[in-house]
Amino acid sequence: MELYNKLKHCDKFFLIAGPCVIEDEKMMMYVAEKLVEMTQERGIEFIFKSSFRKANRTSVNSPTGPGLIKGLEILSEIKREFNVPILTDIHNLSEIKLVAEVADVLQIPAFLSRQTDLLCAAAKTGRIVNIKKGQFMAPEDMKGATEKVLSKENDKILLTERGTSFGYHNLVVDFRSFAIMKQIGFPVIYDVTHSLQKPSQNITSGGTPEYAQVMAKAAIATGRVSGLFIETHPNPEDALSDANSMLPIDELPQLLDACLKING
Repeated sequence: MELYNKLKHCDKFFLIAGPCVIEDEKMMMYVAEKLVEMTQERGIEFIFKSSFRKANRTSVNSPTGPGLIKGLEILSEIKREFNVPILTDIHNLSEIKLVAEVADVLQIPAFLSRQTDLLCAAAKTGRIVNIKKGQFMAPEDMKGATEKVLSKENDKILLTERGTSFGYHNLVVDFRSFAIMKQIGFPVIYDVTHSLQKPSQNITSGGTPEYAQVMAKAAIATGRVSGLFIETHPNPEDALSDANSMLPIDELPQLLDACLKING
């Protein structure tokens, strides 16, 4: 079955997971292997996620990743070795052709979710387009983003909730947004770890990953969430990006099992 149909019609929720940004190849292969094992054991559809470049960083000195060519080489190796679909971010039009040759899902970052040219160019590739809801957007505003993709005759769309700005240095998740976005007509994903960020605290972003399981369970309990998005790492404290919000990979099985119990 074609990937998008699998995601739309899976009995359980699907999982998008991996390190925030691509790091050394050995660590990336280790994480991919662990994620494949734990999702196969549980019968969960899985998409490996990592970014070849992080364009939105708090500090000019923050690591941004290996770049387009090296990053895609590592993602291609993971795809070949483990036979898993790949999701990665796109940031500008010049990247799209090369990224679409490797990635099964093109992700529009939250801060670019209103960029018409980017959405339309991603749609033209025929790949699945995952649109992250901007922290500054209401859930109903996502309908306009989907119409841009649909205008290029691509209806393979995913919508991701990653929290809404709440004053300074904080995000909140309005659980009504899952139902509102579901009414637009496409699968809805909950980005667990990004919604737990404390954006731009000093020169890095903070986070509260200790609430990941609570929030994931609550999202699944709404009955409107088709997938979970979780950034994970063997040693988050050593990660090059989002160290304060990523979930330790050894804690992920417990979270998945708790969500599966609710999913029924």
